[in-house]
Amino acid sequence: MFSKSIPLFFLLFCLLHHAALGASPLFHFCFSKENYTANSPYGANLIQLFNLLYTKVPPTGFGLGSTGEGQNQANGLALCRGDVSSQDCKTCVVEASKELGERCPSRKGAIIWYDNCLFKYSNVNFAGKIDNNNRFYMWNVQEVDDPKPFNAKVEELLSGLSTKASSNPKFYATGELELSSSETLYGLTQCTRDLSSSDCKKCLDGAISELPNCCDAKRGGRVVGGSCNFRYELYPIVDP
Repeated sequence: MFSKSIPLFFLLFCLLHHAALGASPLFHFCFSKENYTANSPYGANLIQLFNLLYTKVPPTGFGLGSTGEGQNQANGLALCRGDVSSQDCKTCVVEASKELGERCPSRKGAIIWYDNCLFKYSNVNFAGKIDNNNRFYMWNVQEVDDPKPFNAKVEELLSGLSTKASSNPKFYATGELELSSSETLYGLTQCTRDLSSSDCKKCLDGAISELPNCCDAKRGGRVVGGSCNFRYELYPIVDP
């Protein structure tokens, strides 16, 4: 079970804040209890790591890296949504790292999500491991009139996209399902590319299993994590 969820008022805040200011964070966690000082070896390695990811991520939409050695090693990754351009990806990654510096000053591990990207760093090497700790929910405050068949269709669409994403080299998939002549359900699934294909599917299937807790009868919703995420809406999610 996911350890954290977002209340309704937070979603409303996010939507209003996003509309007013453009690209703003969805959520963040300062998950490490350990601190570092700016002039320490870890602090210097973290700066090098950020610079590495600024260069490494935009061309492909994903980057994983480590700088330094031993207890001062800084490990990080960044992932951009599969349809985001290289320029928008770089903008998001740079903004994310700066925002973490302000929100989690001196913390040795932190993560932040935007609509366009995810950015994570830690003094612990997490590469290739499913992150089951840093996750949250978001949902549309509006509900559908007939929840049972709608919930089944949401699960059907996302389960298919879980399989599709885990077999795609970019670990990313989008799709849609016609509910009626006037209504279409849209979905998106994505994993970080440090995972194996089987772990990508495992991560997504685990997230999808949280639908009853997260998004029962909701017209839209997300489960967002450090290793994978899904989203569904009754309107197109990505640009055509």
